[in-house]
Parts: sequence; C-alpha cells; structure tokens
Amino acid sequence: QVQLVESGGGLVQAGGSLRLSCAASGSRFSINAMGWYRQAPGNKRELIVGITRRGITNYADSVKGRFNNSRDNAKNTVYLQMSSLKPEDTGVYYCNVAEFGRDLHPWGQGTQVTVSS
Repeated sequence: QVQLVESGGGLVQAGGSLRLSCAASGSRFSINAMGWYRQAPGNKRELIVGITRRGITNYADSVKGRFNNSRDNAKNTVYLQMSSLKPEDTGVYYCNVAEFGRDLHPWGQGTQVTVSS
C-alpha cells in the first residue's frame, strides 16, 4: 500500500509559475518511477510527465519546455516546477507511477491548478 499526497496547486495568472509536490509513503516503491498526470475539466486523466525504464523523463508536448520534474529521494517526494502557465494547464494534477507497463498505485486526491486568462 502506497499513499500519494499532492500539494502546491492554486490559482495563478497566465504566465505565472507553481511548484507542485508529491509525497509518497507506505510500502516499498520507486520514487524514480513517479511522474505526473493531469485531468482537465471534462477530460480524462492524461500522462504529462512520463518516465522511461532508464529513468529518463519524458514530457508531453503540451508541457515540454515549461514544466520540469525533479525528486528528492531522501524525502520520497517528487516535484513539478511549472512555469509560463497557460489557461489550458488548468486541471487536477496527480502523481503516480509513470513508467510504461508498470502498475499504478492508488490515486491520491490530486491538487487543483487553475490558470486564469
């Protein structure tokens, strides 16, 4: 059993920045396999930050160049630094296993990001 707790979301204007955090706890897991998903209003949850089997971070085209994933292994925490935010970035952001072919942990509550025009 792994618990995932996302935080750091909020309301920002277009062009602003936010830093999201994802704290993992519970049973054994690999923080290096953790990436990010988001669910825009009315849409399904989509992978925006994936991880390859070699630990390389892959960013969806929609966020590439604006979002940066990092981690603190000692704190079992993954971070998503978001800059140049756009209204289309609005949604609920979740962390979870983002390595292709690996099982996901139970979803956390996510953290809401709202980008105003």
